[in-house]
Amino acid sequence: MLTPGDEVPDVELPDQHGTTVRLAELTSEGPVVVFFYPKAMTPGCTKESCHFRDLAAEFAEVGATRVGVSADPVERQAAFDQRNDLGYPLLSDVDGLAAAAFGVARPGPLWNRRATFVIDRDGTVLEAMRSEMNMDVHADRALEVLRSRRAAD
Repeated sequence: MLTPGDEVPDVELPDQHGTTVRLAELTSEGPVVVFFYPKAMTPGCTKESCHFRDLAAEFAEVGATRVGVSADPVERQAAFDQRNDLGYPLLSDVDGLAAAAFGVARPGPLWNRRATFVIDRDGTVLEAMRSEMNMDVHADRALEVLRSRRAAD
């Protein structure tokens, strides 16, 4: 798994609308929080994704973009977004290339571990965390890191 200080791979994946999203383009606009979740529409992943949704104003305040990633196909990501009104990019990593590049891949049927990466504008990891069972810790910790970074600037 990537750790603080590591350079993030420049992955390029389709979002829930079928639009290709390139990580380097997102980081050029500000910090990015990439969270990998095992499977859309499941209780834990819904709770985690909705927590990221509910903290939209806080992430905007620190200038950060939220991005969810799972091995679900574009159509399932679109249904997940629509059902929960998430409002941020959900990337489809059906081949598991992004999960492997970030070091969070695992054998199916849940193709990646639940992990979150706070990425700075220069493409380096500020923080990396894993917790399969505490769904709120990912967004909460990401905000702590981003607020601390902002206060230091």
